[in-house]
Amino acid sequence: MPAASSSPEVSRLLDHLFRREFGRLVAILTRQFGVEHLHLAEDVVQDALVRAMQAWPYSGVPQNPTAWLLQTAKNRALDHTRRRTLWRGRQSKLIPLVEDCLHSALTASPPQFEDEIRDSQLRMMFVCGHPGLPVEAQVALTLKTLCGFGEREIAAAFLASEAAVTKRIVRARQFLREHGVAVEMPLAAELASRVEMVLQALYLLFNEGYKASHGDSLLRLDLCQEAIRLTELLAAHPVGQRPVTDALLALMYLNAARLPARTDGEGALLLLAEQDRSRWNRSQVAIGLRHLASSGAGPSVTRYHLEAGIASCHCLAPSFAETDWAQIVSLYDLLLEQDGSPIVALNRAVAVAYASGQRAGLDAIDRIKDRTALENYHLLHAVSGQLWFDAGDQARAASSFRRALELATLPAERVLLEKRLAQCRGSIRG
Repeated sequence: MPAASSSPEVSRLLDHLFRREFGRLVAILTRQFGVEHLHLAEDVVQDALVRAMQAWPYSGVPQNPTAWLLQTAKNRALDHTRRRTLWRGRQSKLIPLVEDCLHSALTASPPQFEDEIRDSQLRMMFVCGHPGLPVEAQVALTLKTLCGFGEREIAAAFLASEAAVTKRIVRARQFLREHGVAVEMPLAAELASRVEMVLQALYLLFNEGYKASHGDSLLRLDLCQEAIRLTELLAAHPVGQRPVTDALLALMYLNAARLPARTDGEGALLLLAEQDRSRWNRSQVAIGLRHLASSGAGPSVTRYHLEAGIASCHCLAPSFAETDWAQIVSLYDLLLEQDGSPIVALNRAVAVAYASGQRAGLDAIDRIKDRTALENYHLLHAVSGQLWFDAGDQARAASSFRRALELATLPAERVLLEKRLAQCRGSIRG
């Protein structure tokens, strides 16, 4: 029998398995039962993870945790099959399917055709990208069903309310159910039109790892690694072998290279100017730059090209003081033309401040279109506070930091904001 494990150890493992295995298991079950029973697939996988959380601290982590989850999910599916009236009359047919589907997932031979997607999670991303759904609904459904995102995380990505995201997901599931969408890979000719949605979902998956929207940790390395893994799989498939995929991989690798330096030994957030650049992963920088070079082969420049270009400016700068902020501002100008998001405009304002001074940055914030959408976004007030602080207006800085502190939820960000607020108070008293 495995030795009992500590609760923190089990929590870390389960968090990793949740992100890595949840979507894969849901994809396997949904493919067997049909998209109309997507909820059943999600429920039994969720139950398996809850059972693991309850059992493993006492019984120990199994030698093969994934196989344990597969078996438990299968058993839960059998329980549901036997007792739920909606399966009445189909029980005899469905029970063998449940028995076989998870076993086959572990023993299945590789795909036989070039058009097949090798990873079940990536396969289901293409299925969720049904053209009858709005792109935002496609991405929300993908993040919820296959990446394990909660409505809160998705809402943060879209600057929307949790209620709006929940409605979006419910309507998407209803559409798939009412139209009898098969849980099979679309034809090769249909795959190309869905790549954009898959790339957007992978981009948001990486971003949630690079800067979590909630929880105890600022960084979620497992999400970044999973996003890179899936994007590499997409890039290896004929339908995904395109410059835009290289651009996204460049962005991921260049940002992932800086992750080791984003926090100190105690997990406190370090701003770019405070980071030890010797801790940046230079091999990942090199991979990112190679993908960036490859991404230039196409005729179009996407947001991923521009964001990767910005990331490369940071990675190639010998020091913070030697950063080419003028070039970064020009890239943000182009990005703002493609994506008028107020978050992009806020990031541009930071670059403007470093290129032309704090007052110019504050003016850029004042000119943000749809700025009201950011009023409950803590980073708007944190950035404003830092610019007022650097400009010497401690009273306005303190007011902005206080508002940011009211809105911030991540411990690492709150610690930094409290430190900045204390500095403002000290300067005012002095």
